[in-house]
Amino acid sequence: MRWFQRSILAVMLLMPPVLHAQQDFSRVNVTVVPVVPGVYMLQGAGGNIGLSVGRDDAFVIDDQYAPLTPKIRAAIATVTQKPVRFVMNTHWHGDHTGGNESMASSGSIIVAHDNVRKRMSAQQFLAAFRDTVPASPAGALPVITFSDTISFFVNGDTLRASHVRNAHTDGDAIIVFRAANVVHMGDVFFKDTYPFIDASTGGSLAGTIAAVNGVLTTINADTKIIPGHGALAGRDDLVRYRDMLVEVRRRLGRLAARRLTVEQVVAAKPLADLDAVWGKGFMKPEQFVTIVYTSLRRMR
Repeated sequence: MRWFQRSILAVMLLMPPVLHAQQDFSRVNVTVVPVVPGVYMLQGAGGNIGLSVGRDDAFVIDDQYAPLTPKIRAAIATVTQKPVRFVMNTHWHGDHTGGNESMASSGSIIVAHDNVRKRMSAQQFLAAFRDTVPASPAGALPVITFSDTISFFVNGDTLRASHVRNAHTDGDAIIVFRAANVVHMGDVFFKDTYPFIDASTGGSLAGTIAAVNGVLTTINADTKIIPGHGALAGRDDLVRYRDMLVEVRRRLGRLAARRLTVEQVVAAKPLADLDAVWGKGFMKPEQFVTIVYTSLRRMR
């Protein structure tokens, strides 16, 4: 187990505790991006928000950080005066669930996968960030949970949330707007950047690839995709992302078979050509390699 302990130490040294770092939210602007009629993407700080509006009440996917809730409500009010009836969490991380308590206090019903409530109900430790995340207040917890799928019939559309196993975390949900031909993928999809795969709470590269492949079998060239982070995307963007992940698995898997240390792998820069395209986002190349390689080594 010494190699694993060294790998975790390397992760801890490489990666700052950024997921829950203090931010100046007063400088954040929440913008509304039209997707298709009746569907919008809201961007501020944290994960992208999905919004369905129409003849029924508003339906929101994720709610970023608690201090941004007034700005999020104001942005929603620019496209509908209806109240937010449901908030769907794509997974448990605070940049997607931070507004739950405030939204619930205004009457919104919080919905998520079973494992999201479990994770939020207890203290979590993100080894990659050396970050201990306290349990969420009771008012922030989902009050409706599901194990496999759940459907909502709102605003003239069917919104179907499906659990994907061990992808970004162990509680990810992908939401399909059937009539609108829109998919919200949460952090299973980071557009144009390396993703954060939270192995500490059940995430895996293999599960992420499987989840992306599953989505690709159900969409077409006209489908609009709301990623967890990044700009509005389409099928071609998702194919490029999948192909990158598969190549990463191939390269790092070969090195894992040779039982190199994580330090040796990071120093070798096995993804150097990919870094120029994918390594300019939240996850830096050394961080991404360390997390994925450590996970692959642990599986052998």
